[in-house]
Amino acid sequence: NWPPRSVAELRAKHLLALTEDQPEVIILGTGENQIFPEPLVFVTLIDLGIGCEVMDNRAACRTFNILMSEQRQVTLALLIGDH
Repeated sequence: NWPPRSVAELRAKHLLALTEDQPEVIILGTGENQIFPEPLVFVTLIDLGIGCEVMDNRAACRTFNILMSEQRQVTLALLIGDH
């Protein structure tokens, strides 16, 4: 139930909503291709000391699984889009 469906819709408030579990990093999957959001989207995370890695959804899922297996505090956010 995450509101943004595309990078164009992504706002800082959407990423802030993912910080409740205090992750050390948020993995952001941007669909079939890696698309970087506007830098201002990340300001709140930077202020909180939370990293954010942007990649395509397949790479995001692989990276999430690796970090989880290492017992890291990580959150995965995927932009699915409308199909």
